[in-house]
Amino acid sequence: MKIAVIGTGYVGLVTGTCFAEMGHQVLCIDNNLQKLNLLNEGKVPIYEPGLELLLERNLKQQRIGFSDRISHAVDFAEVIFLALPTPPNEDGSADLSFVLGVTEQLASLIKRYTVIVNKSTVPVGTAEKVKNKLLEFCQHDLVDVVSNPEFLREGVAVDDFLKPDRVVIGSDSQRAFKIMRDLYEPFVRQGNPVYEMDFRSAELTKYAANAYLATRISFMNEIANLCDLTQANVDMVRIGMGSDSRIGKRFLFPGVGYGGSCFPKDVQALYRTSKEHSYDFKILDAVMNVNSIQKLVLIEKIHKQIGQDLKNKKIAVWGLAFKPNTDDIREAPSLVIIKSLLDQGAIVSVFDPEAMNGVKEIFGDTIIYSQDMYEALFETVALVIVTEWPEFRSPDFSLLKSKMKEYNIFDGRNVYDPGKMKEFGFNYFSIGRNYNG
Repeated sequence: MKIAVIGTGYVGLVTGTCFAEMGHQVLCIDNNLQKLNLLNEGKVPIYEPGLELLLERNLKQQRIGFSDRISHAVDFAEVIFLALPTPPNEDGSADLSFVLGVTEQLASLIKRYTVIVNKSTVPVGTAEKVKNKLLEFCQHDLVDVVSNPEFLREGVAVDDFLKPDRVVIGSDSQRAFKIMRDLYEPFVRQGNPVYEMDFRSAELTKYAANAYLATRISFMNEIANLCDLTQANVDMVRIGMGSDSRIGKRFLFPGVGYGGSCFPKDVQALYRTSKEHSYDFKILDAVMNVNSIQKLVLIEKIHKQIGQDLKNKKIAVWGLAFKPNTDDIREAPSLVIIKSLLDQGAIVSVFDPEAMNGVKEIFGDTIIYSQDMYEALFETVALVIVTEWPEFRSPDFSLLKSKMKEYNIFDGRNVYDPGKMKEFGFNYFSIGRNYNG
């Protein structure tokens, strides 16, 4: 099948590359010529494990190409995916200007039957807006619209696309349903479901899934904070909860809050949708408030151990991306923590395997960028762990200690065993395990 993907951001590039990997002919469209030049050379401008290898292979096999012309997509493809940004407006609602703007361009160009698939995360009712915009210019029998939300996790997005837990397809056309079933059939050979539903249910499914996962994270962060006050151990609580088949084990790990491109934006957008329908979604309001507060929970622990005055005290931060195996720093807790430390006069040194350049664009030369994880520790009074990259899990603790001026570790991801840290001679503070009070 011939497929076009408009937008080569995170979702669009993974989508296009993975469809090409399955043997389809794919044309990706973007208006950023510099990015297109990189992609045509097989270079991926984002960090996502396995993606560059697939891109190189499919470029070599001539199954994927890139262009800056939307007209090329219309001339080439039977199915056109919209993978466009939907950033939050000031009121928290999703900005649909990119989606509707591209739709209008497509509408004036379509001359034969085409399926327009919305892969972007969009509010309920967007597919109908897209369809109405298309029908202003297109004959009714020339176009069908599909809502096909993505459920990709950064860091494992290639595997998620190639082996999806489920595929959700929303449409009002049996012809479009059949095309989408054929398109996804190779990805679900092991029996994972393809769910067909109406537009609005498909759109809400995406928001509901992310909002629920964000709710689990915020709930466990609240439990962890209560554990600190009650002398309980959140690790034990988590194990006891997760063994209940009705609850499950995933997304029960406490930390310094969620971030990234999806959870904050999607929770906010769903909350805004509820407001537009005069519904007070109280749980989401609480989730957002808890997450905002949780990003500063380590600052409170630092004050308790080191004191209120942090001026000219050097503090290292390990981990800047919002999660491991990505360079994405959007809404990352590290940014809030670093800003708070700087505002209090601390000297901040940082290290992250992939996200240093993005952070440098925000903080410039106000912080120290280290070449490796140990260099960041030189003459520090504290180490703050924000992102649980694998290389942080088993460091050389003797070397670590030799670099530090004072032996304080504030672990925002509960990476280390509290008992072992005491044996190594560290003052160790984690989330909800209350080992050092």
